[in-house]
Amino acid sequence: MSPLPSRREVGIGRPVSELPLALADLHLSLSTNDRVACWLKPLPGPEWTPGRATDLVIGAGFTPAGSAIVEHADVMLDMIRIHSLPDIVAAQMRLLIVGLNPSPYSADHSIGYARPGNRFWPAALAAGIVSVDRDPRHALQHHGLGMTDLVRRTTQRADELDRAEFVSGFERVERLTAWLKPQAVCFVGLGGWRAVVDRKASSGVQDRTLGDRPVYVMPHTSGLNAHCRLEDLVAHFRAAAELADRA
Repeated sequence: MSPLPSRREVGIGRPVSELPLALADLHLSLSTNDRVACWLKPLPGPEWTPGRATDLVIGAGFTPAGSAIVEHADVMLDMIRIHSLPDIVAAQMRLLIVGLNPSPYSADHSIGYARPGNRFWPAALAAGIVSVDRDPRHALQHHGLGMTDLVRRTTQRADELDRAEFVSGFERVERLTAWLKPQAVCFVGLGGWRAVVDRKASSGVQDRTLGDRPVYVMPHTSGLNAHCRLEDLVAHFRAAAELADRA
C-alpha cells in the first residue's frame, strides 16, 4: 500500500500566472517519489480550470495520481514528484526555451542543461540572452527567459522517448504558450519539432506558430552534437532573441 500523501496548499490568493514558480518551489522541496495532496488556491478567474491545474503540475515535474477534485475555485490533485525538472516560466517572457526532456544530470542538479559539456549556458551568455551562468531563475526574472521541456520524463538519451510522448508534451506546451504569451518560442533541438510538426524542418524561423507565437528552431546544444560549433549556437540564440524583439 502506498503511503498517504502529505497535504500542501499552493498559490493562496495569488494570480494563476504565479503558480508555475510556486509549484517549482514545491518540486524542489520534495524528493523523488514523494506523494502529496496539493491544493491549488489561486485567485479565481476564467484562466483557472482543472485542465490548467493538471498541465501546471505536469510541467512542474509531478505525475497526477488521479483526477482533479474541485471545491469552489480550489483544485486538489494527488500527485507524485518525479525525477525531473520543473518549468521555470511566468507572464511577460521575452523568450520561452523548449527542450526535449531533462537528462538525469540536470534533474539531479535542478538546472536545465547543467552538464559541463553542454553548451547551452556558454552560448546563451555569449549571445547576451542571460548574464548569470546556470541560473534559470535569474534568467527568467532579469532577462525574461523561460524554460520548459516537451517531455518531463528523464532519460539518458532523447531517443528513449516515443512520438506519443512528444505529441502530448507539444500539446501541453502549446497551451502554456497560448496562455502566457511569450514574445517568441525557441526549440532547442530539432527532434521534437520534427517528430510533431515537420519531419523535414531545418533550423531557423518556422512557418507554423505555437499558441500564436513565432517559433525559432535550433540545433541541440549537447557537446555530442559535433556538427554545430559554439559560435553557431550563439548565432542561433541571437536570431531567436531578435525574433522575439520583432514580435
